[in-house]
Amino acid sequence: MSAKAKILLVEDDASLGFVVKDNLEDSGYEVLLCSDGENGWQTFMRQNVDICLLDVMLPKKDGMALASLIRQKNDKIPILFLTAKNLDEDKIAGFKAGGDDYIVKPFNMEELLLRIEVFLKRSKDEKPMDAIVGLASNSSFDYENLLLVNQGHAQQLTQKEADLFKYLVQNKNMVLKREDILMNVWGKDDYFLGRSMDVFMTKVRKYIKGIEGVELQTMHGVGFKLVFDK
Repeated sequence: MSAKAKILLVEDDASLGFVVKDNLEDSGYEVLLCSDGENGWQTFMRQNVDICLLDVMLPKKDGMALASLIRQKNDKIPILFLTAKNLDEDKIAGFKAGGDDYIVKPFNMEELLLRIEVFLKRSKDEKPMDAIVGLASNSSFDYENLLLVNQGHAQQLTQKEADLFKYLVQNKNMVLKREDILMNVWGKDDYFLGRSMDVFMTKVRKYIKGIEGVELQTMHGVGFKLVFDK
C-alpha cells in the first residue's frame, strides 16, 4: 500500500463520511472528503487522486453520473461505489457507469481497506505493455486506443474488454485460473463478477476468431488459456 495515496471520498452522510475519512487517514492515506456529487467532480478535476470512493445516492450529481464523468477523463483510475443497494441490476448499473467494484453499506472498515489496497497494488504492479502488440500477419492489439485490428477490420473494444485482453496477452500460453483473472482485472473474486467475466470471455473469443495462431481456450473447472503461436 502506498502511504501517500490520495483518495477522493464523496459521501453525503456527514457522520459516515468523517468516520471513513478518519479510518483511512489512520491507515496512511490522504483523503479528500466531499458531500455532494458536484463538489466531488470539481475536486476530481483540481486534484490528482489515486482512487475514488463514491456514494451512489448524492445531492446535485448522483454517484453514477459522477463516475461516468470521471471515467471520461480517466479510464484507469479505480472507482468503488459505496451503496445501500445490493440488487444485481444496481451492480450492473454501477459497472456500466464505469465502476470497478462496489461495497454494500453497512460495511466493515477492514474490508474497505483491503479492497482499496487490492486496487492500488494492481495499478502499481501493472506490467508495462507495448503500445501496439502484433498478434499475427495484419493483426494487432492497440490497448491505448481500445482497438483490435484483424486483416484491416478494426474492432472497437470497451475499456473492460481491453483490460481483459491485455491481461490475457501479457500471460499468453499460460493457464490462468478464474479467480486470478477476476482479482487482476476486476479486483475481486465473487460469483456475480464470475458471470460477468464469462460474458466478456465470449466476446473476446468472438473478436479473435479468424486471427491465425491465436485461440482462447477454456480449461474446464480451472480457467482460460490464450494460445499465442507468435
